[in-house]
Amino acid sequence: MRGLTLTTMILGAALALVPLGGLHAQDAAAPAEPAAAVEVEAEGEMVAEESPAAEAPAAEEAPLDAAMVGYAVDNLLLFICAVLVLLMQAGFAMVEAGLVQAKHATNVLFKNTIDFCLGVMMFYFIGYGLMYPGDAYAGKYFGFTQPSFEAPVTNAGPGVLNPQVDFLFQAVFCATAATIVSGCVAGRMKFVGYLVYTIALTGFIYPIGGMWKWGGGWLGAMDFYDFAGSIVVHACGGFAGLAGAIALGPRIGRYNAEGKSVPIPGHNLAYATLGVFILLFGWYGFNPGSQLAFVGQSNTDVVMLIATNTTLAAAAGGLLGMIVSWGLFGKPDLTMALNGILAGLVGITANCDSVTNKEAIIIGVVAGVLVVLAVVALDKLKIDDPVGAFPVHGVCGVWGGLATGIFGGHPMQAQIIGSIAIPVFSFVTMFILFMILKAVGLLRVSPEEEMRGLDVVEHGMSCYGVDQA
Repeated sequence: MRGLTLTTMILGAALALVPLGGLHAQDAAAPAEPAAAVEVEAEGEMVAEESPAAEAPAAEEAPLDAAMVGYAVDNLLLFICAVLVLLMQAGFAMVEAGLVQAKHATNVLFKNTIDFCLGVMMFYFIGYGLMYPGDAYAGKYFGFTQPSFEAPVTNAGPGVLNPQVDFLFQAVFCATAATIVSGCVAGRMKFVGYLVYTIALTGFIYPIGGMWKWGGGWLGAMDFYDFAGSIVVHACGGFAGLAGAIALGPRIGRYNAEGKSVPIPGHNLAYATLGVFILLFGWYGFNPGSQLAFVGQSNTDVVMLIATNTTLAAAAGGLLGMIVSWGLFGKPDLTMALNGILAGLVGITANCDSVTNKEAIIIGVVAGVLVVLAVVALDKLKIDDPVGAFPVHGVCGVWGGLATGIFGGHPMQAQIIGSIAIPVFSFVTMFILFMILKAVGLLRVSPEEEMRGLDVVEHGMSCYGVDQA
């Protein structure tokens, strides 16, 4: 990553000029040299003149010490990781827009845009307080404490996070969970219904499930482990998306009168491919950033292991997605290879710090197989997921949670319980919400509107400047 390398070089050069131990008292108090007498020529004769005494130095700022440098480095790098995770929003937008029909592309892009905006606001005012309620709610299922994001840092040092960057990093994770669902419901869900869903997931469902593990809740108390969110983030979004796809039903024309599957190809695989590589790039903020500290050899070594495991799992998943789809369909399928890459990334997210390189490859291989089989299974069940979001994030998210016990050395019983509890909680609560939206007429557009295209019907515009109907 050239941007990170450049930042590190600049920071290193600056730090090289700062003595970590600070100036000694005797250095600052050294006596000034007396004014020196010099001779100058004035009006043809030599006269003695004293050079002006050196000005007294201004009071120096308190010197930087190792603790302050560690604090700065950890917070700066976590900020960069947060920006990388935010970039994943663009990746999701491109993948989903490319895999739907052109007449729905603006609608999908808009949903990916607005779930970020709504998600950040809901997480700021409600979600963060639910997800991190404090020690008073340790081991419990629910709690709330109003956070103070502007509180001053009084104990700055390595591993200490400024509340602002802590919120920023957590908020972009919340937005990631929300945007997974837009792919599952693409091409037929009303925009206003999607807004209601986003408020519910980002303000309540994701934070409560997250509190169970990362906020010190009951799953954390039983040693359930999810390093960066295979279950907490991805399975939460994936199973919410499955609930939406079931409640909505398939797109018009997806299955014929005899129930036979009729593929509806995406309109731009170039967008989808670019989106996957943007997501892969952003994942280097998602997984390594979840270490939350970078200073010191132990932290640095773990971050490098995480980054390499992330890469290996993604590559293995993409290869197996290609191989399995080739065997099943007779030709290599680009979309399956792309989803295989994402499947490997999701599978390794829970355990990227706990497994070896070879184990990461195995996790990616299994994820690449599972994602193709899950796509086929959904098709058999007539559940229409236009972009394969549930196979990627739901199925492979659960695989990541289980693989953490199989390969990562964490208690298997806890991994099984956690890998069931959060997905079930997300699915049940979101299915209830989607059915309520359906009952009040806010879930699905009319058949005529769906055939015309959600771009024009919902937004009065087209992604490409012309009516794509």
